[in-house]
Amino acid sequence: MPGLAVTELTLSHFRSHRRMTLEAGPRPVAIFGPNGAGKTNLIEAVSLLSPGRGMRRAGADEIARRPEALGWKIGAEMDTPSGRHSVETWSEGGPRSVQVDGKPAPQAALGRIARVVWLVPSMDRLWIEASEGRRRFLDRMVLAFDPGHGEASLAYEKAMRQRNRLLKDQVRDAGWYGALEAQMASAGARIASARRSALSRIAAAQEGAVTAFPAADLFVEAEGPEEEDALAEAFARGRPADLHAGRTLIGPHRTDLGATYTAKGVPAAQCSTGEQKALLISLVLAQARAVAEDAGAPPLLLLDEVAAHLDEGRRAALYDEIVRLGAQAWMTGTGPELFEPLEGRAQRLHVTEADGISRVEDVT
Repeated sequence: MPGLAVTELTLSHFRSHRRMTLEAGPRPVAIFGPNGAGKTNLIEAVSLLSPGRGMRRAGADEIARRPEALGWKIGAEMDTPSGRHSVETWSEGGPRSVQVDGKPAPQAALGRIARVVWLVPSMDRLWIEASEGRRRFLDRMVLAFDPGHGEASLAYEKAMRQRNRLLKDQVRDAGWYGALEAQMASAGARIASARRSALSRIAAAQEGAVTAFPAADLFVEAEGPEEEDALAEAFARGRPADLHAGRTLIGPHRTDLGATYTAKGVPAAQCSTGEQKALLISLVLAQARAVAEDAGAPPLLLLDEVAAHLDEGRRAALYDEIVRLGAQAWMTGTGPELFEPLEGRAQRLHVTEADGISRVEDVT
């Protein structure tokens, strides 16, 4: 069965890349160059081949290259387990549009073509920051297993926004709330079930894995029930408190993700910075193994500046695991020496910048 890989990537007025086309194979892609040259912009473009706002969570209007501000476009040819697909996504100032195989498509369609997982430096504080970041990390993991998770999340958020508007306006007529709470309960139950299923799959992928990275026990900390009927009842029962607060106080939008360093029995938040990073890498690799079993191919891995914070042994171990997985991993680093253990096993791209324009040279 064929794997998952971007075989051609074309950018137009995307961040610092005015026009760029590169070809790639199924191997890992090592991208190096000085800070500010446009390395991360390159893998951000790949992240936008999945639903959502990409690894930087940027609005469509923030991505266009300055000063032209003409809009931006990403094109990709992709080999997938279901065959070859052409994907285009772009924005001309408004919401981003998507086209798959020459036909307009919703963003959700991207999740059915490519599973994309990323690890970026801002996630290093995941275990000690507010719960919102962990919830977002959890839902990105779920999306790699269940492309419909994004649609359930959007349905829940839309209904909750409408309910919150009623609460802020101090509307007390129960008739206004019933239908919205039913929609929230239905979507919320699907969200909760998908989250727990994803964590179960990742736990199974960690068991017996040969890896240099520590395993983590993941668990969901829910606020409120997770079954549909019980959740609908909880929303109705909670209206007085919600009216006082002006917002919905329970539900899957309040869920937190917890983690424990398995071998030490220590909460991730109490681990050292290096241990927290190693746990994140371990989870990304476990997710890749689980997705490979589930979807027939590992996801695209986007690892921004991951090598700089690993010692030589862990760096080599990471590369060995990626190659063993057969994943097309797009990795960035400041110098080629960071990717020496991948010699002969990866495509190498040198990114430079001059006059605000990024240039990419294949030096494999």
